[in-house]
Amino acid sequence: MTIFGTPIETIYLVLLIVAGSLTILYILFGDLLHGIGEALGFLHPVLVLSFITFFSASGYIFEKVTPLSSFLIMAISAIISLILVILLNVFVLIPLSSAEESLSYTEDSLKGRVGKLIISIPENGFGEVVIDSKSGMISKPSASYDNIAIEEGKQVLIIEVKDGVLYVVPYENNRLYNEELGATTDATP
Repeated sequence: MTIFGTPIETIYLVLLIVAGSLTILYILFGDLLHGIGEALGFLHPVLVLSFITFFSASGYIFEKVTPLSSFLIMAISAIISLILVILLNVFVLIPLSSAEESLSYTEDSLKGRVGKLIISIPENGFGEVVIDSKSGMISKPSASYDNIAIEEGKQVLIIEVKDGVLYVVPYENNRLYNEELGATTDATP
């Protein structure tokens, strides 16, 4: 079969190369065009481009391998690509979009959490705290809330967050160290 004097195999191959390239480019640089696919979730650009890619790939293969008519091959290719796009959406895109939302955190959500110093904090200086979370490790600059030195490896409690810096106090086994009293007090009320 020919369309506009061009063999259908050539059209399938050109569609495959163009749609495949655009799909890869959209996956790599899609954040620049993030809002385009938000209005209609089922018409997400990755899904549309993937449909064209799967359609053209299966159409090209069937045209080369089988003696079926071109119209039947188009119908089979459309069904195959529809099934693959539905699977891609259900098992890849939807879980990825929900995972992106669950990985985020706000600086205010760090208040009250316990972390570990990986770089000691000198008196009136800065160090670094690592916080273990469900999404991985969070490493943030830190300073002592009471302007005292805190050694590397100590557990600390995050009291305040200002300008991206965590202000912390030493924390050991549910007890806070009180510098003024020189003793530990229970952290629980």
